[in-house]
Amino acid sequence: MKYSRELVIGLTFIIALGIFIWGFNFLKGISVFEKERVFYGLYDRVDGLMKSNPVKINGMKVGQVKDLYFDQEYSGNIIVEMSLSTDFPIPANSTARIYSSDLMGSKAVEIKIGNSEVMAESGDTLKTSIELGLKEEVNKQVEPLKRKAENLIMSIDSMVTTVQTFFNDTASLKLYSTLDNIALTVEQLKHTAYRVDTFVVTESDNLSKVITNIEEVTYNLTKNRKNIDQIIANMKAVSDSLAKADIPATFAAARNSLENLSNVINKIDQGEGSAGMLVNNKELYEQLVKASESLDALLKEVKENPKKFVKFSVF
Repeated sequence: MKYSRELVIGLTFIIALGIFIWGFNFLKGISVFEKERVFYGLYDRVDGLMKSNPVKINGMKVGQVKDLYFDQEYSGNIIVEMSLSTDFPIPANSTARIYSSDLMGSKAVEIKIGNSEVMAESGDTLKTSIELGLKEEVNKQVEPLKRKAENLIMSIDSMVTTVQTFFNDTASLKLYSTLDNIALTVEQLKHTAYRVDTFVVTESDNLSKVITNIEEVTYNLTKNRKNIDQIIANMKAVSDSLAKADIPATFAAARNSLENLSNVINKIDQGEGSAGMLVNNKELYEQLVKASESLDALLKEVKENPKKFVKFSVF
């Protein structure tokens, strides 16, 4: 069977075109004969992510970035279309994270597998995140040091201002005066220390005696501890007895007695009663004195001349 020249040329062109398309896609990492799944991610920035950048799971390449374009709502967000050539199940809460895959800053997408029991289907939109760049990471680490340095500079500035204020003319004079007073105080302390040393040397014997006496007193207190305890117990008993005694009633009775005595004395002063008449009646007093003198004279006469008053008869 003979084929026309045009048919051979057409078939050859179609085969070459198919080989070209397959090779082009192969070089781009797209498998024409394998079934692929497409997932989407919505980012506010992509930090240099481009088409054909790899998509990995646990470090293993499972696909590539198929396309990038702005959101049709003109929000400024970027939609990343990811083509996966694996049937590996991806939970619905997995996260597509953009990160630097090498030191040169090449970007890739890593799918962090979630723990949901619901699996994502082709065409679903995954959660997204972006790894901090080197500059941002450095800024994040340096920011606390920057704040500390700023606070330190402010503290130093405040300290310098305080020192400058302190070392003005008036403050300098006060400082010199204070230093002179401190020097004088130190000199006085030096003389005091010398006097104390001299006193200790000269009075060492007396100090030794005092210490010995203190030791003896301490020894006696320790030795008579039981007696001291007994004395304290007795004092406590006396204190308890006084506390239990009806002292206010006793003082009230004494007060009443003193008031009664005062009334009796007042009555005597006023001449009431026998005692009052005796004390206040002068004539009665003089008569009693005269009667006492007469009685004394009579007793004296009886004593000197008993026969005059006593007669004996003998039967």
